[in-house]
Amino acid sequence: FRDFVTVGLLVDKLKLVNKTKIKTLGDIVPDCWIYVQDTGVKLGRIQIFNNWSPYMVKNPDETVWIGLEYFCTEGDEFWNMSESDTVTQAISELKKIGVIAEDTKVLDSHREKIKKAYPAYFDTYNEFDKLQTYLNEFENIYFVGRNGQHRYNNMDHSTLAAMKTVDLILGEISDRKEIWSVNTESDYQEEKKAA
Repeated sequence: FRDFVTVGLLVDKLKLVNKTKIKTLGDIVPDCWIYVQDTGVKLGRIQIFNNWSPYMVKNPDETVWIGLEYFCTEGDEFWNMSESDTVTQAISELKKIGVIAEDTKVLDSHREKIKKAYPAYFDTYNEFDKLQTYLNEFENIYFVGRNGQHRYNNMDHSTLAAMKTVDLILGEISDRKEIWSVNTESDYQEEKKAA
């Protein structure tokens, strides 16, 4: 598994400018997720919670809650940093890549550590079908969600797998393959590029 640290920051403004025709509260960029490709920072992805729902933010016209996602390993240097050092690094990285300005006010912050957030695909993962066959022998256990199916399922995938599981329990479908077939599209999977 790959572990994960997220840092939430409540800021008064973003430096990013909405250059789209999409209307947003506070005229912020309309993205929910921004993937960070800059190798000069540890930050991997930014969430803009205002765009998930304005009800997630007390004053969405005046403030922006952003979530900064850091991929790491439990026990490594980043995982073991203090919350204040993690927040300081997050703010510094946002300034470095131009997401917030030097004069941006950080009104609140919060850090969460999530163990085993993302399944890893190495070693014997190419034999996962053997494990699925074995697990399917247990009639009263169902494997759904990111950790249950050991694949990168987002909320929609996890919900769909759960709904198919309910259908199986109620006898509306008879094959567990329908549960396992959720999110088998290769375009959701990460690939490691050769150096």
